[in-house]
Amino acid sequence: MSLSRIRRPIISLPLVTVVILLGLMAWYVFSGRGAGLLPQDSWGPWREKRVNDWSVWVRVNSWSDAAEADLHMGKAEEFTMQAYGKPATATTTMDGTRFTLTPGGEVAGQPSQHNGTG
Repeated sequence: MSLSRIRRPIISLPLVTVVILLGLMAWYVFSGRGAGLLPQDSWGPWREKRVNDWSVWVRVNSWSDAAEADLHMGKAEEFTMQAYGKPATATTTMDGTRFTLTPGGEVAGQPSQHNGTG
């Protein structure tokens, strides 16, 4: 009489699924796309820059490819930009300046060509 042996897979499907999901979550967060989920301690200090007539405060995340910027022109206009994994752009309503923020924390501003004329 022969006993048949049932071979079980060494790695189970639920374990593989968990490993894949954890890998995808890590990629999402550390690529910059999920930077909003990272702890505050992972963000560097705010540093001030001047771009045209705008006061710009920028910080960069040390764990992922992400940066945030607060832009102000006095009390007339202010807004926040978030470059999480890819550059962000915004155009101001007051003077039409077009800003670009890179995930590395670089901020550039291009004044509007119309700038109130016409």
